[in-house]
This record gives sequence, structure tokens and C-alpha cells, in this order.
Amino acid sequence: MALEEFVSLFKKYKVAVLIPTFNNERTVGNVIRSVQQYSQDIIVVNDGSTDSTAERLQQFQQINLVSYTPNKGKGYALRMGFQRAIAMGYDYVISIDSDGQHFAEDLPKFLYALQDHPAAIIMGVRNMEQAGIPGKSSFGHKFSNFWFWVETGIKMNDTQSGYRLYPIKLLSGTNFITRKFEFEIEVMVRSVWKGVDMAEVPVKVFYAPTEDRVSHFRPFQDFMRITLLNTFLVFAALLYIKPRKLIFGKEKGRWGSIKKQLFNTDDSDLKKALSVGFGVFMGIVPIWGFQLIVAIGLAFAFRLNKALVIIASNVSIPPMIPVILFLSHLTGVLWMGDRAQFISFHDPITLDMVSHNSVQYILGAVTFAIMAGTTFGVLTYLGLKIFRQPKI
Repeated sequence: MALEEFVSLFKKYKVAVLIPTFNNERTVGNVIRSVQQYSQDIIVVNDGSTDSTAERLQQFQQINLVSYTPNKGKGYALRMGFQRAIAMGYDYVISIDSDGQHFAEDLPKFLYALQDHPAAIIMGVRNMEQAGIPGKSSFGHKFSNFWFWVETGIKMNDTQSGYRLYPIKLLSGTNFITRKFEFEIEVMVRSVWKGVDMAEVPVKVFYAPTEDRVSHFRPFQDFMRITLLNTFLVFAALLYIKPRKLIFGKEKGRWGSIKKQLFNTDDSDLKKALSVGFGVFMGIVPIWGFQLIVAIGLAFAFRLNKALVIIASNVSIPPMIPVILFLSHLTGVLWMGDRAQFISFHDPITLDMVSHNSVQYILGAVTFAIMAGTTFGVLTYLGLKIFRQPKI
């Protein structure tokens, strides 16, 4: 395909090539020249280079240049490139490293894949079995792929590749928290959580001999940053993302998801009612901080409807907590006799106040949880019998 046709495709799909660079004076010029054979839509981010990179970039008047000091990291450079691209009207960017390891001749592969995957991050998959691959890259590649699968449930062949296409308009509303190499993990995981698809294309890779190789990856510091990020993402996935997906799936709106679980599953009315009642019970029982984890575990053990258990356990959402604390404390009066302590709902309901009446609160909370769970379970069962929608 002629240069004019490639240039036309880049413009048609509003794609820019993004080249972040830091102290790559020996290679950045050749990378830009190779990209110019396929596209004139080029954004270069000079991430606080202290060598002659800035002077080399002055040779290319047609590129769109973003420069700042001091160096802030590859992730920050990519984010600045995204911002500039969106401001210029682009919908996508293809990031390519400035150290010469990627080949511009693979750029068309991303454009072709874009036609089939317009709402995806498209990864350039390297052949990690070829000769010359550094040992740390091979290990990091497997390490990253595994944790990405844990965090998203998606198996990818190369989650560490920096050669990738980003649908920047779809990402524009996300507040990213990382600035260095770990950003390339964060952007993938959080994009999947947001509903962005993933796709792959094979690309070639070149690793210069060790003595000529320029790498800004700091094995200890950056590996620790990546490990900390993955730890955070794993906890977020297990405690929020996966339960949310289990509850709501692809349904539009909270009521739509509840309606689906109540009326469109093969579970019996009794099982659904037990699930709701048990969820309400777990939302009130006084094991704050562990309610959801325990509820999910027991829902699996008792073979209840997991989604309904999780939905019902959200009875203890923040606006309801003072009400639950007050009613639990009040119910505890039934057990305390002359030792009962009465409080007014109009007074501040605090955990400190509850701790001073812990026995009354705990007995009352368990009793109130049983009463509320039983009540909601019975009402759910009766409601399903009365209002059940006929199957089409």
C-alpha cells in the first residue's frame, strides 16, 4: 500500500502515533523517520530528557511536540500525549517506544485490527521466545500476564508490550493514579473494568546487544511499584469489581439487575427468598468490614443465589448505618432488662457510643439481623408468588 493510502487511513480513523521519549538521543530520530513512512500524524512527548534529545527533535518541524521538565515517567508522558491527542481531535493513538525496539512497518496491523475492534485497546504481541530477549523481560512478561488474568479474567499473550493502540476517547473520563512504567498495567486493567475490549496483533521486536541497550526500567524500584499496583488491583477486583459484575452483569441500572435475578433465573422462589433474607441478615450482623466476604463465602457453601445475597447485604450502605446501629441497640433492650441503656435517634449515633454499650448492641444486632432477614425473606417469597412474571 502506498504512503498516501496509509496517511489516508490514519486520518480516516483519527489515529495519531504517540512517541514518548526520555534520553534516547541515539534512536529517537530514526524512530520518527521510520514512522513518517506511514503517517504524518505524530505526537512526541519529551519527558524531561537531559541529553541531546531536545536538539534532535528540533529537526522535525512537522511533529507535534510536548516537552516539560523534569522527567516524570513513561506513564505521565503517555497521559500527556493522550491529552494532546484529544485536544487535536484524535480518537486513537498508537504508542511506539523511542528506543528502536519496535518496527514502524507493523503500524498498519493496528489500523486493520481497529476496523474490527473500534472499542478496544489493541496490544502488539511480541515473540518472547526469540533469541536476544532479556531474562528480566521474559519473567516480567509471564508475571504481568498472570496478574492481568487474576484482575480481569482475560488471558492475554503480552500485557507488557509498549506497542499498542489506545482508544483515548473511551479512556478520557478515567482518573489514572500512576505515572511510571506501572501505568501501562493500570490503564489496561481499569479500561477492562470500564468495559473497554482487548485485542491483539503480532509485532516484531528488536533488542539491541546489552552494551548498546538503553533501558530506563529500574529493576528493584519499578518492580516494587508494579507489585504494589497489582496488590491494590487484586484487592479491588476481589472486593468490588467482581462482586459488582456478579450482581449487575451487563444489565442497565440497579433495578434491572435485581429484576433479572428475581424473575429470570431457574432458582426456586424459596431459594431466592432465602438468598434475600440471608443477605439482609449478613448486612446487619455485627462483623463490620467482613460482612461481604463472609456473605459471599457462605452463599457459595449454602448454594444460594450469590447475586441476590450480595444485593441484599447492601442494606448496610452508609446512609443506613445510623439507622441499623440505632435499631440494633434498641432491640438489645429485650435482652438487658434493668441494665438496658436507651438512646435517642436524634442524638449522634457513633461507633464510640456503641462500644460503651457493646453487649447490648451485639445481642440486639444479631436479634435484629434475624428479624430483618426473616421479614425480608418472607416478603420476597410472598411477592414472588403474587407478582411473578409469566415466562414468554
